[in-house]
Amino acid sequence: MNFHWTDIAAALHKAAMPFAAILASSLLTLNAANAGSISKIDARDGLITVSFDGFVEGATTFSLAGPDRIAIDVKGGKAGRGGYAAGMIKSVRQGQYEPNIARIVFDLDRPAVITGGGFTADGKRLKLRLQTVGDNALAKGRKSFVPPAQFRAEPPKNSYSVKVPLGKPQDKVALPKVSGPKDPSRPLVVIDAGHGGHDPGAISPHGSQREKDITLAISRAVRDQLVASGRVRVAMTRNSDKYLVLEERYGIARRLDADLFISIHADAAGNQSAAGATVYTLSEVASDREAAKLAARENRSNIINGVNLGASNQDVSSILIDLTQRETMNVSADFAKLLIREGQRLIKFRTNPHRFASLVVLKAPDTPSVLFESGYLTNKEDVQLLSSRAGQTKVAIGIANAIEAHFARKLAQR
Repeated sequence: MNFHWTDIAAALHKAAMPFAAILASSLLTLNAANAGSISKIDARDGLITVSFDGFVEGATTFSLAGPDRIAIDVKGGKAGRGGYAAGMIKSVRQGQYEPNIARIVFDLDRPAVITGGGFTADGKRLKLRLQTVGDNALAKGRKSFVPPAQFRAEPPKNSYSVKVPLGKPQDKVALPKVSGPKDPSRPLVVIDAGHGGHDPGAISPHGSQREKDITLAISRAVRDQLVASGRVRVAMTRNSDKYLVLEERYGIARRLDADLFISIHADAAGNQSAAGATVYTLSEVASDREAAKLAARENRSNIINGVNLGASNQDVSSILIDLTQRETMNVSADFAKLLIREGQRLIKFRTNPHRFASLVVLKAPDTPSVLFESGYLTNKEDVQLLSSRAGQTKVAIGIANAIEAHFARKLAQR
């Protein structure tokens, strides 16, 4: 397959980013930062329970017909993902209706209304009773519920807007060598070998292999595959055993104006039967408990002796760039799906391999990014694969194929 990228094709996405970043930052408010996230929804047997990981201002409910639904608007809330439904409730979905309002919609198999309920004493759960009614008995208007006063979020007192051009971060870390074609119109991929230096990452109980060594070997193998194809340019955040804070890693990708950023890792689990690769993309709401634990563990890479080394970088981490990052997250998710599709011929993936987590290393607002967990160092078979040259090459070919397919697809779309 022979294809070429032009200056125009490579520049289209990038040209839109600075403007989107300025527009997005002009819409900043305090609301999103203060919102309590919806952590769990359980709807069964005529009872709806919505759990929060923080305080919210209150909630209102209303009924809808054609099709039959119940909606809950949570003021001061931040939407999560999905929920459990059974009985008369067919499904649950949620989204951010307004910056300070999360909306939950329950699809019903027959008309029903909220008859009562309220917040628990600690303000962390909303429990509502649901009752079926006739087609002509749907209640009009809304029912309102508020948490106890001492556990109620205060509405934002200030709302403001600013314009902040992102520009280029000025990290002190030297930029790495860019390998591959000399043609600057070719897409640029930055590969990040996780951990390094004093931070070994996970250590295998089956031979003491260290994550930092395996990720560097796989990253080099991916680079070599891409350079050999001659279709894309590639750079590595580290090509030796050195330590970088998380913001420096994605900062390198931004400073190089990269088209794609891939951070390569190897996981660990208490259950030694856990095996296979996983692809993570950015979300402030984790897709599952395991994803939340992974984010907490990986994000601690910045902390040494209680000092957060990444906190000093104020370039991006202190700014919420909603609109720009939303588009970037969509591209990241598309690439994650492509990586699983293209890679599964060579790479063993877990069940439901695309997951979401709030990983600092993926927070470049204008560079599509994924974190690839190549396998588990706590699993004997995974360790044997990932620590062997043949296994690293198989993984690298799968990743490289997905990268080239990603850019070929983007060229075809344009």
